[in-house]
Amino acid sequence: MHKFIDKYLNTTGRATLALLLVALVAVAGHTMVRKLVVPSFAAVDGDYRYQWHRVDNQQEWLDWPVSHRGNTQCQGCHAPQYQQIANHLHAKLQCESCHGPAGEHPVDPPKLTVDSSRELCLRCHADLPYRPNNYGKLSGKNLTLKMIVADEHFPEMECINCHNVHTAGY
Repeated sequence: MHKFIDKYLNTTGRATLALLLVALVAVAGHTMVRKLVVPSFAAVDGDYRYQWHRVDNQQEWLDWPVSHRGNTQCQGCHAPQYQQIANHLHAKLQCESCHGPAGEHPVDPPKLTVDSSRELCLRCHADLPYRPNNYGKLSGKNLTLKMIVADEHFPEMECINCHNVHTAGY
């Protein structure tokens, strides 16, 4: 019986040692491959909640051409439209949401295309069972979106035939 226990422990001990060695090699190999393949990431200004990005391509993104310019860019040449929309419910939207990316406008493109499709309006105004009608956090006050059932509310017409999007009215 004593010989059997010695033989069993020696066999088990060697198998355990071999298993630990295989696990150690696997972990080390995984760590080395991960270091070589997965790019490094860092948090901007130590903000580990939202600002993660790859450190090694920061300059590449800084050099990327801007295609969207924002509402303040539009204000200089289109002051009447800017003032009109600034006083109404669509003020939270960027002009480029409907007019497309401004890029180098007015040079390239000289004129922006306007998406006046019904589908564009339905992105926000379609009456969907999972979408709330009231958006209090967007404006700091209760903002109630006018929801429509697309198949019932003049489905053959574009919204801009009746609605002025710059004043959010008729």
